[in-house]
Amino acid sequence: MLKTKRPKYRNVKVEYDGIKFDSKKELKRYHELKLLERAGEIKGLELQKRFPFVVEDKRICTYVADFYYLVQGGGEVVEDVKSAITKKNPTYRIKNKLFAAIYGYEITEV
Repeated sequence: MLKTKRPKYRNVKVEYDGIKFDSKKELKRYHELKLLERAGEIKGLELQKRFPFVVEDKRICTYVADFYYLVQGGGEVVEDVKSAITKKNPTYRIKNKLFAAIYGYEITEV
């Protein structure tokens, strides 16, 4: 008998327009950001943007953001869709701190 593995955080993966999302909540946020982009409030929306963590010319690891975009005036925003459970993940917490130290701004948690 084949057992199906339940997702660790009980998320339901979904696909929309050929794009795979880790959760329904992430897909919902994508729709919101697309509306903001059409309204001209944000631009340059990217999904799954990779940010390498390099210290003294050595690549330590990579952080993959759910969303990246620019706001009016040119400010950069990196967003990650998180539940209360996933915010406590030790790996994410370390990467969140490393991101701020290396890139000089915070990850926006939605």
